[in-house]
Amino acid sequence: MTEAPHAVRISSQAAKALDTLPEHVEDTVWDVLDAAAAAPWGFHQWNEDDPEGDDVRYASVGQMSLTYWINRPLRRLTVLNIVWLG
Repeated sequence: MTEAPHAVRISSQAAKALDTLPEHVEDTVWDVLDAAAAAPWGFHQWNEDDPEGDDVRYASVGQMSLTYWINRPLRRLTVLNIVWLG
């Protein structure tokens, strides 16, 4: 039996960025978040030199990147930042 995906929350800063994105980029953000919710540690650690930073991850597709934090006890991802270089 597979576990349910992590819930996704979006910080106010990330929500503001999400509101300004073109529709196709917003769709990409949600696709990446679906993948991250299913396998949170499947993306790279944000700072691999930080031994205590295993729960902060980043994902990027093309010109879009996002950073999220994994809240293990609550099984939740919090999106900290979304960047689109477009």
